[in-house]
Amino acid sequence: MINVNEYFEGSVKSLAYTTPQGRSTIGVIEKGEYEFGTSSHETMTVIEGKLVVLLPGANEWQSFTGGQSFEVEANTSFKVKTDEQSSYLCKYK
Repeated sequence: MINVNEYFEGSVKSLAYTTPQGRSTIGVIEKGEYEFGTSSHETMTVIEGKLVVLLPGANEWQSFTGGQSFEVEANTSFKVKTDEQSSYLCKYK
């Protein structure tokens, strides 16, 4: 089953699905700045575009582009900003 998710008044949209390897979402983020909370460990991979991320406990923003990934632990929050429409794949543990 594929579930459709929409956040921040439609500025972030994703499709959630489950395979034998686990749960994932694939989504698109419009230009802007957002804060996401986590309930499980996440590995996010940028597909296209560029995400600038402030990870939990970090003082400096980091940039990630196509093919690059970052991880976020469960029960935390992180900030993301982008100057262009960007897509991502998020895998949950």
